[in-house]
Amino acid sequence: MDIASINENLAEGKLNIKSMFPHLFRLKQSRYVFEIDFGLKVLPKEPGILLIRGPRQYGKSTWLESQIVETIKTFGPATAFYLNGDFLSDDQSLSEELEALAVSFPSKAKVKRIFIDEITAIRNWETVLKRLVDNGTLRNILVITTGSKATDLRRGAERLPGRKGKIKRTSYLFTPISYKSFHKVCHRILKENTLNAYLLTGGSPIACAELAENKRIPEYVIELVRNWIEGEISKAGRHRSALINILNVLFRFGGSPVGQAKLAREAGLSNNSIAQGYIELLNDLGCVIPAFPWDPQKKHLVLQKPCKYHYMNLLVASCYHSSQLRCPEDFNKLPPEQQGVWYEWAVAQELQRRWSLSGDHFLEPLAFWKSKSHEIDFFDKSAGFIEVKRGQTSPLEFAWFAKQFEKDSLKVINQKKYKTPHLHGVSLEDFLLGK
Repeated sequence: MDIASINENLAEGKLNIKSMFPHLFRLKQSRYVFEIDFGLKVLPKEPGILLIRGPRQYGKSTWLESQIVETIKTFGPATAFYLNGDFLSDDQSLSEELEALAVSFPSKAKVKRIFIDEITAIRNWETVLKRLVDNGTLRNILVITTGSKATDLRRGAERLPGRKGKIKRTSYLFTPISYKSFHKVCHRILKENTLNAYLLTGGSPIACAELAENKRIPEYVIELVRNWIEGEISKAGRHRSALINILNVLFRFGGSPVGQAKLAREAGLSNNSIAQGYIELLNDLGCVIPAFPWDPQKKHLVLQKPCKYHYMNLLVASCYHSSQLRCPEDFNKLPPEQQGVWYEWAVAQELQRRWSLSGDHFLEPLAFWKSKSHEIDFFDKSAGFIEVKRGQTSPLEFAWFAKQFEKDSLKVINQKKYKTPHLHGVSLEDFLLGK
């Protein structure tokens, strides 16, 4: 059904889920439904602008459709309208559609909401919203926008200064489903393969449901992810071959620090700036996150030293890995050192998920600590020091830590559980479960 017909039905309070909301209809047909939690429990009734960003295939459109239905059911006909940036030709079309919808709400409506899916597909969308807020067109309307570029969250204040209303929180990163939710729904089916299945799907609902149903990630999901990333690369005037080279370098060096010059050289690119441009775009898309050395004395990141590049969208890693990882058995065939790197990426993804829920950080760089003789994979101001090992460890291996950091503790993710005054050994599964 086209957008105009959908809005005509919404104006009359008609909700035909099958024809109007394809994502929501597919969800209702699925045997595997996961809890979605990205920090926004209930939509505010106040007017303003919400920025909700996150990778494609993580359920943003399904969530948005569910909120449209809930709004109409709760507040009545013509209290919610819908637009989709993928089907608007330019900023002028966006402006015209918003102006038409703004005068279509009942005067006594308790709430007025316009939902715009994938608004970041429209160049200069923020200019349109600024103008319509300033001239009063969007007065008393809550505009909920989704998009696939997290740039808007990090730079939202400068894109829409003073125009997002009095809502307490206006920016959200749409996170992957938690391992706890995945485990609750899929463990009875996947059993001992539950953890590895989650590591391959990265918490993408569509990939999780398909793997649980068919025991593997189907190729259409892989193509959806690749088309999204490569489409954004093309829009930015960059090349697929260079993207593949960059991603392969990240696979090869895994959890090891890499300088910008080395990154460019290993990827066959002419200079550091070009390589960094690809990294920044992958970061904006929520695919890759850098981790810089942490200086505990000065309490800041050391940005001039080589950094690690973590995949923070594990489904993207599955889509581009040369081994064509599609099922838990494929993951089990990886060499132990590669599995260990994947564990490290899983921790990076989980830390970002937790930060995003609280609204404290949006794709901010991670930190690791390194001295001449020792290294710790992560330092987080909330979680503390975290070391990631695939196999078993012993507290004796980290006896040096208590001397180096007398007032701190170290969480060691490994296959053995233990507890000392300075050390806490936990499994990756327990860490992801929040234990």
